[in-house]
Amino acid sequence: MRLSAVIPVYNEADSLRELHRELTEVAAANGYLMEIIFVDDGSTDASWEVERELAESDPQVKAIRFRRNFGKAAALDAGFRIARGELVMTLDADLQDDPHEIPRFLEQIENGFDVVSGYKQVRHDPWHKVLPSRIFNWMVSTLTGVRLHDHNCGMKCYRREIFEEVRLYGELHRFVPVLASARGWKIGEIVIQHRARQFGQSKYGFFRIFKGFLDLLTVKFITGFGQRPQHLLGGIGLAFFAFGGLGMTVLAIWWCLSRIPALGLNPLNIHETAMIFYVITALLLGTQFLMVGLLAELITAQNSRGQSPYSISETAGYLKHHDSSADQNV
Repeated sequence: MRLSAVIPVYNEADSLRELHRELTEVAAANGYLMEIIFVDDGSTDASWEVERELAESDPQVKAIRFRRNFGKAAALDAGFRIARGELVMTLDADLQDDPHEIPRFLEQIENGFDVVSGYKQVRHDPWHKVLPSRIFNWMVSTLTGVRLHDHNCGMKCYRREIFEEVRLYGELHRFVPVLASARGWKIGEIVIQHRARQFGQSKYGFFRIFKGFLDLLTVKFITGFGQRPQHLLGGIGLAFFAFGGLGMTVLAIWWCLSRIPALGLNPLNIHETAMIFYVITALLLGTQFLMVGLLAELITAQNSRGQSPYSISETAGYLKHHDSSADQNV
């Protein structure tokens, strides 16, 4: 079994040697050919010196150092790009993820899952980290339909092929299972042991929930309307048009009826009615949403050239004996 362990590091010098020892121990006990990839995300402590020392003493260790802190998603993406294992494990560097859980992740992969996420059912974190995490997990599961108890868990296992279709940027590392599920990959979850932090302090707090919510909206748009943005933006635009058109019709009928003396209605001065401003605003917003939707469709069409909007699981018969580039031309 060829396995890659990708570990983002930010100021975790005290825990790296112990983490390396545990990973090496698990690999030896289970017969894994495991490469360990440390990605230093701009640490300001001695983390890089420790990573470099481990890389020099162990040929299975690789280390990458960023010039500054670019974020966890960037660190994971850099690790995924050089990973050579059939499967890729991600772990946090703070020793709260237990490497001895790795065989259980691989068992689930063998059972047919493509992504297996950890679930820290019993957590050893302060409330200001646990509470926003639970709120965030509920929002993600509700809005995306990918029902995991712990989307934030850093311990996950992936088939490497997933990262040929899913690219990370911004803060989307939390949503890899959601993005993979949108492409048809099978997602699983297991309960794992969560250990108390031994060194350092958490890099996350309560206010990350706001950034997470914005990222969630991005992911919802990508997975739901990434190939058809006009369905969302144009739909909103048509709703505004419908409101504006209805309001304009009501005002026109009201104005006409107020000009009939027999009805005894007070003459309507449309320009003095507040509704006319609401109607005009709705029509303008409708136009803007439709135009933005058309522009989004043009951008999507340009960016989609050479990329397939689907994911192939396997082939049989004639296609099985041809390479993937030939498959695209059949």
